[in-house]
Amino acid sequence: MAEHATHPAYPVGLRLAGRRVVVIGGGQVAQRRLPALIAAGADVVLVSPSATPSVEAMAEAGEIRWERRRYAEGDLADTWYALVASSDPAANRTASAEAERTRTWCVRSDDADAATAWTPATGRSEGVTVAVLTGHDPRRSAAVRDAVVEGLRDGTLAAPHHRARTPGVALVGGGPGDPDLITVRGRRLLAEADVVIADRLGPRDLLDELPPHVEVIDAAKIPYGRAMAQEAINAALIEHAKAGKAVVRLKGGDPFVFGRGMEEVQALAEAGIACTVVPGISSSISVPAAAGIPVTHRGVAHEFTVVSGHVTPDDDRSLVDWAALARLRGTLVLLMAVDKIGAIAQALIEHGKPSGTPVALVQEGTTAAQRRVDATLATVADVVRDEGVRPPAVIVIGDVVALGDVAALAGGR
Repeated sequence: MAEHATHPAYPVGLRLAGRRVVVIGGGQVAQRRLPALIAAGADVVLVSPSATPSVEAMAEAGEIRWERRRYAEGDLADTWYALVASSDPAANRTASAEAERTRTWCVRSDDADAATAWTPATGRSEGVTVAVLTGHDPRRSAAVRDAVVEGLRDGTLAAPHHRARTPGVALVGGGPGDPDLITVRGRRLLAEADVVIADRLGPRDLLDELPPHVEVIDAAKIPYGRAMAQEAINAALIEHAKAGKAVVRLKGGDPFVFGRGMEEVQALAEAGIACTVVPGISSSISVPAAAGIPVTHRGVAHEFTVVSGHVTPDDDRSLVDWAALARLRGTLVLLMAVDKIGAIAQALIEHGKPSGTPVALVQEGTTAAQRRVDATLATVADVVRDEGVRPPAVIVIGDVVALGDVAALAGGR
């Protein structure tokens, strides 16, 4: 809470849906404040002879009404809330005086002491709005706001729900390995979980953060007898959800990128269990980036293709058209292909890919153990053997690999 003179501000939440709000001035202040007013459902009228491109876009989209002129007496008639943020001090003072006469709550961007309302630093997390006022120290307001919102999102700030939770499963993509690269929503759901069923390639450090009462199950160690491992995982998800538990299925990367996530969603749907899918950052783009390799680059590669290396080119079960991949001019990213890279490289060369095409192997990308090994299609099989490259590793094939070398020399990773 901030103090104005000797009196503290009285915090209140304004319900502006369908109510007239006038914003005077179309500059940077308006650009920052307008999205929240639009999200609140306010009937926003902008009075300004000019506006930033972003504010213009809001007007063109019909989110606000824009009157392209200077402020005039009477603009605040029947107005519930006003934001005075023009570059004309005289106009600001006149508008502020009108707001005082018409009993309109008025924020002044140029003179907080002359305002009848202050804009707090706000943030939202799962239906909770956090608003912070610290008087004339907006940076501190923002810092406190960020700390509270982040604590609510990642579960480090204890704020238990006092309403009944709906049991179900959250299918969460944990990202490429660095625990900081999970999404905010994924981290929050982990903090609220009763049971976590984790893949071997899921971010292990995230599991160390869980409270002691959370049951953590290694998916690779679920007993399945004669049944397939995936069927056993599906059964475990269903069992714990039906027991009334909040279950998180934690996967590495994104659950729908070679993660069999859709199979689990389908099994849960057939069992009548609600499932929330939380996308994750795929290792196919994040790991190359962490090693200084852009999968696309203007003038070098305008496309990239991600392929699973589980099936070799000579396997009749393969759905991959290696001849077509060899003809592509863009970047080829291989996941789970370390033990088959020799056969894959040979197939690409046989179908016309130049043997000197650059290749990079990034092992344990985004983690403290990350390392990058470079080769060509002609040498990659020997390099993998000689350098002892082992899974998990992402393999990048294409001219963008050489750009990564330049980025490293320029002070990149």
